[in-house]
Amino acid sequence: MKTAVSVPNEVYEQAEELARRTGRTRSEIYSTALRDYLAHQQALPVTEAMDLALEEIGPAPDPFLDAAARATLARAEW
Repeated sequence: MKTAVSVPNEVYEQAEELARRTGRTRSEIYSTALRDYLAHQQALPVTEAMDLALEEIGPAPDPFLDAAARATLARAEW
């Protein structure tokens, strides 16, 4: 599919340099960037749901982990 989009000059120049340096076409660069952006956007609801769940649970410390962390820190050279 062909489409026309406007991008800032700085972004265009960086994409052109990346294409030259990596031997890829401009289309490959933009397609990869858009694919990565879309994947990131799809992951956001999962991250938001996890953040909400952790907010509800609250910061209840685990006594075992607390003791293990303190013991590890005590043995570490500073």
